[in-house]
Amino acid sequence: MTAKEVKEVAATTAESDNTATTEEEAVDLEAKAIAEAMQSADASYVPSPSLLSADDSAPLLAQVDGPDLTAFNSKPNVYQAKAVPVHLRAKLEIPIHVSAGGSVVEYEIITDLYDIGFGVTAEREEGVTNVKEKSRVDSHLEPVTGKFLVGSVPCALVFSFDNEYSWFREKKVSYKIIVTPPKVENVLTGRRLRAKKALEAVKKDHAEMDERYESAVQKRSELEDAILHLEKELVEKKKSMDVVVKEEQWLEKKMAVRDEQVTLLSQRLKNGWADEKSED
Repeated sequence: MTAKEVKEVAATTAESDNTATTEEEAVDLEAKAIAEAMQSADASYVPSPSLLSADDSAPLLAQVDGPDLTAFNSKPNVYQAKAVPVHLRAKLEIPIHVSAGGSVVEYEIITDLYDIGFGVTAEREEGVTNVKEKSRVDSHLEPVTGKFLVGSVPCALVFSFDNEYSWFREKKVSYKIIVTPPKVENVLTGRRLRAKKALEAVKKDHAEMDERYESAVQKRSELEDAILHLEKELVEKKKSMDVVVKEEQWLEKKMAVRDEQVTLLSQRLKNGWADEKSED
């Protein structure tokens, strides 16, 4: 091998090493960005009202703990299909359930011959978030790709292919969706951040409940005193009621006698006395 050939081989090797180094750096930067994004999402974690209002601790702890590491699988999950028909005036929805916070989702979609409406939403208990606003895409000209991080879980990602605007053409969609779970170290960091935020929320809620509890206890004591007073008053009222009822009954009897007396006296004054007529 000549000196020139040696230089060329060395230059090629150096260029290859530089390319590999650049790719490794890009991967490292992406991993760092994902880790930072996960930490940011977990640091702003707030338990949902339904978790705080649950009758036991299990639902909250399950969300804080995240995936069980004894059965954790960090291998990517791949969902794909080719030439799936989307009929005219119709749409196709692909739901994917994600349970591990910090999962990275990548997608690529292609359509045959024509464009299509495409969007991605994340459905959670708190509501629906638009990951990618639905719009018509020229996926028949070049693949439509995207990549995003799933922060709050559990959630259902819905990939929507919309052909409702088309009156004449059926579309055929090919898609590939890859869901890569987080690294174990990110899971460990995330669950600790979520635990701290959950503890803050639980302590705050507990303090508010303490105030409400004290208020409820005081109100109950006041109502018990009021009920006791009313019960005593009711006893006195019943005694008074008995007196009034007896008087009412006595008066009814006396009034009946008076009514009879009024009638008889009136008859005497009008018709006279029976013994007076017999003397005539």
